[in-house]
Amino acid sequence: MIVVPANARADGDCPTGADPFNTDRPGVTNSSVVVPYGSFQAESGIDWQVTGGSNVLTGSETRLHLGVANCTEFLIDVPSYVGTINGPHPSGFSNVVVSAKRQLPIPFGIDMSATAGVGFPSGYHKISGRGYQPYVQAPLSYQISDKWSLAGMFTLNWFPSQSQKNYTFGPAVSLGRTLGNSANMALEYGGTYSHQRPMHILDTIGQWRFSKTQQLDFQAGFGLNSSSVDHFFGIGYSFRLDGLFGN
Repeated sequence: MIVVPANARADGDCPTGADPFNTDRPGVTNSSVVVPYGSFQAESGIDWQVTGGSNVLTGSETRLHLGVANCTEFLIDVPSYVGTINGPHPSGFSNVVVSAKRQLPIPFGIDMSATAGVGFPSGYHKISGRGYQPYVQAPLSYQISDKWSLAGMFTLNWFPSQSQKNYTFGPAVSLGRTLGNSANMALEYGGTYSHQRPMHILDTIGQWRFSKTQQLDFQAGFGLNSSSVDHFFGIGYSFRLDGLFGN
């Protein structure tokens, strides 16, 4: 989820180290802007969920961003450990995912990016599935007013080793409101559609930026049908380091 700051940039401009902090976590909807050129950003957290009669803890949900050029970033999702406290849900590590993201010059006050990446079969197949898993994604956002914003994201996944899951489409949409100069909250829907029964979740998220480049966040939500997670709660911390490549 991204809530565009009130001092939004001009159309086509990409972030610099002087711009506000934006993260992909904690919601389903990722940020529609990239990290500034020469900036390193780390996002991590821990999540508890109840699903299929199991209590499950997942951490550290780490995503690393590096601004490698103007309007372009490189991302790595570090494998997280999924640990089952009780119940039949499997335990193990998720896959490592490598991606590239480019912010696009969209007019009319819309921020939009295009992301492409691939998940490598490094984790436990009962957690992340089998084989390589490429995907493409397009997050976007629009500032409705000084305090309200609308964001969305479209994700398309391929599973070459699991044809029964091809293709998997994941839409997400969120309505956010800023709370002062350093915090915001949002209500969000996320779905997963494939040849199997779809999954739907509804959640609320909050973000508090206690410095220019540090953030605490939370997420709480529940599934809307029997094929989705029952309910979940997560907390996280993110930071950004600027100016790594000099001027």
